[in-house]
Amino acid sequence: MPAHALSEPVHLPLPEPWPEPHKGCDVCGALATQRLTSQAAGDYSAVTDCNVEIRAHRFPHVRRRR
Repeated sequence: MPAHALSEPVHLPLPEPWPEPHKGCDVCGALATQRLTSQAAGDYSAVTDCNVEIRAHRFPHVRRRR
């Protein structure tokens, strides 16, 4: 293999911990179930999508300061 074909190692960041679904929320619960099903199937792209959606959906559960 030619020396110019080699590259420096790539350092990827560690993944963030999975967000916790809000207890009692049907949307969060459905996303958490879909995430576990996707993980069991080895579909980590879908797992990531669920994590993004859970994080984005948390705002209805956050109380606003006045």
